[in-house]
Amino acid sequence: MPRHNLKHNVCFFALLLVLSGLLFLLPGPPVVASGVSGFRAKAIVTETDNSNVEQHGLVRFGSQRLKVRITGGPMKGEGFSAGNELRAQLEFDNFYEVGDRVVVVSPKPQVVQGDVLTVQSYARSGWTFALFGIFCILLCIFGRLTGFNALLSFVFSCILIWKAIIPLLLRGWPASWTIFGCVVFLTAVIMYLVAGFTRCGVCAFLGACSGIFVGLFTAHFFSWVLNINGAVLPYSQTLIYTGYPSLDLRDIFVGAMILASSGAVMDLGMDIASGQQEVALHHPGISRWDLIASGLRMGRKVVGTMTTTLLLAYSGGYITLLMMFMVQNSTPWEIINNPLVAAEIVKTLIGSFSLVLVAPATAFLGGWFFRTSGAPTSRSET
Repeated sequence: MPRHNLKHNVCFFALLLVLSGLLFLLPGPPVVASGVSGFRAKAIVTETDNSNVEQHGLVRFGSQRLKVRITGGPMKGEGFSAGNELRAQLEFDNFYEVGDRVVVVSPKPQVVQGDVLTVQSYARSGWTFALFGIFCILLCIFGRLTGFNALLSFVFSCILIWKAIIPLLLRGWPASWTIFGCVVFLTAVIMYLVAGFTRCGVCAFLGACSGIFVGLFTAHFFSWVLNINGAVLPYSQTLIYTGYPSLDLRDIFVGAMILASSGAVMDLGMDIASGQQEVALHHPGISRWDLIASGLRMGRKVVGTMTTTLLLAYSGGYITLLMMFMVQNSTPWEIINNPLVAAEIVKTLIGSFSLVLVAPATAFLGGWFFRTSGAPTSRSET
């Protein structure tokens, strides 16, 4: 790797650390419904008492009494009684057995023998971090420095969403434009990390932004035309009743569409820009219009698979709903007019619309960027 490229990467890495630190220092929105803030620890179930649990078909209702042993923290090894309330809701209820590793909580900051704890959920954090660690290792092994940069962009994306986008939306900022601005900023960061501040990176950035910008307006229009109010988003009604009645759910729905499709748009923009870069490097004498035509051909092939990727990604989240429609023998018109299905159709088509537009935009930009000042002589110049 050229010395100046390494220096730029180190400087940009330091800048990301500073930005991440500043994001963590930003105050969050007012908390109107706090969770358990007292005692919390991991434990293992040693005994179960299901005498107060009633079985009603596939669901259970009642109180499950447990004996647990704390496995971490200052209370490690201590045994406690714990309760698990079952509300006949399959998506939220957990029925524990001996040997299960769980998280127990109590509203008291300190617990003593005789206190009854509450089982919150299964302890999933260990395997979650293990899975993330495997992903990081494989990404860095295969991608080397580029993989490490991609990992940085992944982590920074999580921080930006959690510490900037979510708090700003809760504070009442216009959701779609706030998310659009953050996505544009995130796109610039990712493109620089992957391609550097080069013609390839700038071309991919401008192409992706053009698709995201057009997607924003089409999302606003079609969510209004199809009367999608945004309440189809998970926990939206709960959020309203929690203390945020002034939130514009439709605007949040539009912003969520832009955020969800932005990754595919960035991917396509970088695919076409890097492809044109390789063509220009290996064929220095190629004309500008031939290079644009080459980018368009690449775009046509990639758009076909990326559009299907969006369809499969969105439909996979509602596979049980589609199964229910089949069981009820619903007509196509009933399915299309269902608000949940209509929302997924809009998500898929808006994302696909952005992809279709970003391909020619990036191809034309690449034709001008890579042929403006003569043929490039190395990848570091492009």
